[in-house]
Amino acid sequence: MCGIVGIVGKGNANQALYDALTVLQHRGQDAAGIVTCQDDRFFLRKDNGLVRDVFRTRHMTRLVGNVGIGHVRYPTAGSSSSAEAQPFYVNSPYGITLAHNGNLTNTIELSDGVLKSDLRHINTNSDSEVLLNIFAHELQQLGKLVPTQHEIFEAVKKVHKRVKGAYAVIAMITGYGILAFRDPNGIRPVCFGKRETEQGVEYMVASESVALQALGFTLERDIAPGEAVYIENDGTLHTQQCAENPSLHPCIFEHVYFARPDSIIDRISVYKARLKMGEMLAKKVLRLRPDHDIDVVVPIPDTSRTSAMQMANELGVKFREGFIKNRYIGRTFIMPGQSERKKSVKQKLNPIELEFRGKNVMLVDDSIVRGTTCSEIVQMARDCGARNVYFASAAPEVRYPNVYGIDMPAASELIAFNRSLEEIERLIGADWLIYQDLEDLVECAKAGNDQIETFDCSVFNGEYVTGDIDDAYLDRLERSRNDARKAKENAELDSDGTIDLHNAV
Repeated sequence: MCGIVGIVGKGNANQALYDALTVLQHRGQDAAGIVTCQDDRFFLRKDNGLVRDVFRTRHMTRLVGNVGIGHVRYPTAGSSSSAEAQPFYVNSPYGITLAHNGNLTNTIELSDGVLKSDLRHINTNSDSEVLLNIFAHELQQLGKLVPTQHEIFEAVKKVHKRVKGAYAVIAMITGYGILAFRDPNGIRPVCFGKRETEQGVEYMVASESVALQALGFTLERDIAPGEAVYIENDGTLHTQQCAENPSLHPCIFEHVYFARPDSIIDRISVYKARLKMGEMLAKKVLRLRPDHDIDVVVPIPDTSRTSAMQMANELGVKFREGFIKNRYIGRTFIMPGQSERKKSVKQKLNPIELEFRGKNVMLVDDSIVRGTTCSEIVQMARDCGARNVYFASAAPEVRYPNVYGIDMPAASELIAFNRSLEEIERLIGADWLIYQDLEDLVECAKAGNDQIETFDCSVFNGEYVTGDIDDAYLDRLERSRNDARKAKENAELDSDGTIDLHNAV
């Protein structure tokens, strides 16, 4: 999962891009990058680390120009090496940089075609670089000295025909403008907005509406599945549907975990969806145990807080903050290695003993993936003297890997894979475990936009909306996502002494 942003402004865009990336930091903590354009020249800075660490004053002063794009990354395809940091750049045609959120599902075939048919070289393991080269090739084939919106949209149409998977993309074409487009299933989110200034209208594209709001932009709308939006450097806006059979199937896990609660995605309030999740959980508790003995509901900060609060309200029991979060520890789920995840849990959360001692406690989390974090948290509650520890997940059982840009682990690493509810309950050490029902989760999100017929719920039901995922693909995915192998590869990449030639500033 990554965060992307693009700005066509009337003054220097560097500070606005930086501020937007800090707002989107929750979408990726592995690497960050910004590229701007002035006088037909790119100015690029990217590296591993948080936004605040990658960009210093000396970098910001060199990121000049009123047009630019930015990216925050955590590793899915590829590795966590700094060579994988985005945006990526190709010289021909025109000079194009690109930032991508999502994951291509036919990368192997595409890479072969890029080399043999397009005669282009791929320098990293990233599917984003493959996507950039395919777009660049299709645009170059049109052979125009000066590209107009017609050529750009035609190139996007050809990208849609070649590429499968999930992709929300922002690209900058040197001297001409910024292009954004979304895959025909609309799996990954992207929206755009504008703000009025004394110098004229400025436009911004971002993964989540909260980035626009934070910078004073008014949300216009989400980019539709298959649609492309092209904003010229002078602020002229062009839009066109570029897919033959677009259909909206957004990722429901955005509402469960990834998106900020103050975002609006595909006209759905993430906050309201999470409130509804808590309401549905409470109804299930009352259905299964109408005479429950829950004394207090405690969220596992931060994503589950909204659902836990509403659950407590519906049950008529106390809501308490039982854990204090260390704000300087990253999101555990996004950390690249299992050993890092285990080490971080107790550093990340510290319990308040008086909220647990002698009580029947209902812990609420947004989801359970590996189970590593929740089992340790259950034990923390017991160590603080809780009489009984119950555990509720605002999402259903995560039984299948994600192939669309969320680095869900291999299926064998998922605690719910091939296990019953009782087995999972025993493994995490809870006295009672309750999961959200999938139909209830869909209802929670769909309440905000009843025009969405189907969400991508593949991590829960194994149904992949692109229709191209088979057992052979999942087997390859499992091998590539093996934590031990990934850690070994990253260690080798980080210790080889090479210089990252992508870091221009």
